[in-house]
Amino acid sequence: MGATLDTTAHQVDTPVRNVIFDMGGVLLRFDGLLFSRFYTSSEEDAAALNAALFSSSAWPLLDAGVISEPTIERMAQARLPERLWTNLHEALGHWQEHQPAIVETNEVVGRLHAAGYGCYLLSNAGLRFWRAKERIPSFPVMDGWVVSAFEHLMKPDPAIYLLLCERYGLDPAGCVFVDDNADNTRGAEAAGMHAHLFQGAAGLVGYLEDLGMNF
Repeated sequence: MGATLDTTAHQVDTPVRNVIFDMGGVLLRFDGLLFSRFYTSSEEDAAALNAALFSSSAWPLLDAGVISEPTIERMAQARLPERLWTNLHEALGHWQEHQPAIVETNEVVGRLHAAGYGCYLLSNAGLRFWRAKERIPSFPVMDGWVVSAFEHLMKPDPAIYLLLCERYGLDPAGCVFVDDNADNTRGAEAAGMHAHLFQGAAGLVGYLEDLGMNF
């Protein structure tokens, strides 16, 4: 049996200087049904489009960078009546244009940056990240980012958290990772980071202050 790495003591001794943010659900809202409504004319059709595309088991494969958008479109077509194929095509091409920012969290990023803390993004997202990032108000002050589709690694694999640290010269024990998915926060902890399960900006601020961060 291999030895288990105990990072607790190192975390206690290392001041937290960096906060790493998930994108969907933390900086931007991700709501497949909301997106689907922009491209359909009934709740029934919106639900069908969401189920075939955004909520499908294939969507994480797009985030992992192992299938292409044309492939996921063909897979979704198989689950939809042909009359919705045009709706599907438009939704896949433009959904990120309707992705709302979570204003309060982006304001926290701005405050942290102004106080001298490092701010980073770590997301399970597809190659369309190049367009989605334009909707993140705080992205211009981010110190770096790692996105799954470009790396062929996915949260909660500890390797993707450690990749970000290696790329930007960070000590995992001096980092906090923020995500709305409990599996992903556990992955960050396994990589030696502090982790916060996001349920709103107020709770995040309280957590960071409890770690001794002043911003």
